[in-house]
Amino acid sequence: MSSSLVAVVYIGAAILFILSLGGLANPETARRGNLLGTIGMVLAVLATVLGPRVTAAGFPWIVAAMLVGGSIGLYAARVVQMTQMPELVALMHSLVGLAACLVGFASYIDPDMELSGAEKAIHEMEIYIGILIGAVTFSGSVIAFGKLSGKISGRPLLLPARHWLNLAALLVVIWFGYAFLQAADVAAGMLPLTVMTLLALLFGVHMVMAIGGADMPVVVSMLNSYSGWAAAATGFMLANDLLIVTGALVGSSGAILSYIMCRAMNRNFISVIAGGFGAAEGAAPAAAGSQPAGEVTAISAVETAELLRTARHVIIVPGYGMAVAQAQHTVYEITRLLREQGVEVRFAIHPVAGRMPGHMNVLLAEAKVPYDIVLDMDEINEDFPDTDVAMVIGANDIVNPGAEDDPASPIAGMPVLQVWKARTSIVMKRSMASGYAGVDNPLFYKENNRMLFGDAKKMLDEVLVALKG
Repeated sequence: MSSSLVAVVYIGAAILFILSLGGLANPETARRGNLLGTIGMVLAVLATVLGPRVTAAGFPWIVAAMLVGGSIGLYAARVVQMTQMPELVALMHSLVGLAACLVGFASYIDPDMELSGAEKAIHEMEIYIGILIGAVTFSGSVIAFGKLSGKISGRPLLLPARHWLNLAALLVVIWFGYAFLQAADVAAGMLPLTVMTLLALLFGVHMVMAIGGADMPVVVSMLNSYSGWAAAATGFMLANDLLIVTGALVGSSGAILSYIMCRAMNRNFISVIAGGFGAAEGAAPAAAGSQPAGEVTAISAVETAELLRTARHVIIVPGYGMAVAQAQHTVYEITRLLREQGVEVRFAIHPVAGRMPGHMNVLLAEAKVPYDIVLDMDEINEDFPDTDVAMVIGANDIVNPGAEDDPASPIAGMPVLQVWKARTSIVMKRSMASGYAGVDNPLFYKENNRMLFGDAKKMLDEVLVALKG
């Protein structure tokens, strides 16, 4: 395949990627967007493999690598549960960062072209920055995977003088960057490049470890952005225009998404990076003296079914508890049954519900919940006063009235779903433990609230049986 034909295919693939992003912005067009992105990636890979830069000697190695990688991807797609999507996404981000590091070292050790003067300096700067971004993305994504999968505590790890440590590391990275650009040969440049890589890996670990569990949706979108910039840096290192364009698309869209997530939590990006917000999932409320006064009112599955059956308007608020219990299919069956009985049922989705952006939308789409009854927070929040029953399934921080009523709350100012304004709210939880932010919830003690304790899947199955009876 000639260079001109490869360029034409690259342009077509770039257009498909842009259309894919547009499709993914809406649940109703997400499947089409995913298909367009897949077609674009297939065209990009074929054009690269069949292009003039791949020699006959390297072709078998590339095919073998594609078979191995494709097999791993196919296996993961078949065995990974939808509830494990957040940690899978974080793991995939780490692979992008690792690839950027490996490509950077390979490009420096064995360059495919002889450069000198300004061109050489620019290429080495691309390598240095590409490895820097890739290393931060790799180690940060590995830690995010650990936190999302529960292998690492969601509680923030705040080292003394951590900001000064980060500043010192940045100054060292800049100094070694200067030494790297001044190196006379590859051997001399490997020391500063290796030191910078180790510092970047440590920074990625430190950065994500300092971020509390409540900010994990922002972390996922932030790492998505980092992986895009790492891919763009790889494109500069390899002089591949499509990688540059694709990486810039992913990086910019991830940055925009991070901004949206921060705004949804009344946080700014710098405060997220600074960390300190969030505790281990399921932690007890922080201070006994600060707990809201009152008692909780428990309710049974049969009583819940009766409230739902007699309601005219029902809003369901799904959270991470629904994902853990894998209760989305039972939720759909309850929704279908209620709608057949003339009850209006809608879903309220908070932007940071779950562990990654769009987590709840993905689960509800998998369960075949109609798109038109799944609404964002801004679209449905004003309807709670006219709602008979608001049913919260495994959510906590996103329905916490303390965000509006308590200026001293760690989540003060965070936009939340106002479920307490419904005539009756039902909260499904395993226990009275706090949410991922480690903040107690005054909603539990309100007079119009009822607590349905137990595993979400088990209790919803009982509700479904009672509704059918």
